[in-house]
Amino acid sequence: MADYPYPRTNTQLISELNLQRHPEGGYYAETDRAKENVTSPYANGAERAVSTTIYYLLTEETPSGVIHKNKSRTMHVLQEGRVRYTLISPGKEGGSAKVEYVTLGTNAAKGEVRQLMVEGDVWKMSAIPQEDLGKDDPEHVGCLITEVVTPGFHWEDHVFLTPDGLKQLFENDPAAADKVKQFSPFVKS
Repeated sequence: MADYPYPRTNTQLISELNLQRHPEGGYYAETDRAKENVTSPYANGAERAVSTTIYYLLTEETPSGVIHKNKSRTMHVLQEGRVRYTLISPGKEGGSAKVEYVTLGTNAAKGEVRQLMVEGDVWKMSAIPQEDLGKDDPEHVGCLITEVVTPGFHWEDHVFLTPDGLKQLFENDPAAADKVKQFSPFVKS
């Protein structure tokens, strides 16, 4: 059993929320796409829905996504469970990329947050924390979040990190080889 409240099983969540496999890993369902469009400042003026909303679920079976970025801003809101985000911001003026870790969870005393805003063009990946995996009941280990994207999500505004992109991201970092090795399992080949 998880060390945090997780009342519904992953099987129940997948069924009740009509979740399907997500190309990033895990499961998802789009729950809202605004009918109104705006000109997106992040997509070269292309028309996008004002906002889109999805459920996103990671489970013991699918414990992490892959590194990707969106052009639009994305608000991640915790529903159930716990998830650790890796955020990689490109280096400025030839500097090295900055890596941050943020955990969505309910334990504020341990620095966990219930909401996380990720600006466009920041590489991100979500994963169930390693210490949460391998419990007696994998059906009660996972994380369900809501993601609100503004302007709305469009596949043209989404990019998966590739092996070459990963090397470029850390090319000016003295620990580049270690970071490339660390993040290589989470890029699309």
